[in-house]
Amino acid sequence: QVQLVESGGGLVQAGGSLRLSCAASGSIYNINAMGWYRQGPGKQRELVATITSGGSTNYADSVKGRFIISRDNAKNTVYLQMNSLKPEDTNVYYCNAILRTTFGSVWSDYWGQGTQVTVSS
Repeated sequence: QVQLVESGGGLVQAGGSLRLSCAASGSIYNINAMGWYRQGPGKQRELVATITSGGSTNYADSVKGRFIISRDNAKNTVYLQMNSLKPEDTNVYYCNAILRTTFGSVWSDYWGQGTQVTVSS
């Protein structure tokens, strides 16, 4: 089994910062990419940022210049440094990984349970 464990969410004031972490563990052969998505009640899950194992990044327009995604491939861990947080950043943030298991031959999509980020005005 594969498990994605998230940490770092919480409550902050507007303009503050948080750093989210997500560690993938289990029978992992390799990881193609990891990333962060967010979703509010009754809303569609949207991309926040992704990063490949080679370091290529992609950001949503709404977070460009404020959020930074990084990774530690040796630890199968992805980070999201969130700066200059705004109330509209309030959401449940989900960690995502595209990976192969040790017994698999295809890329598969895995998700964490989500962590709440709340930004007060």
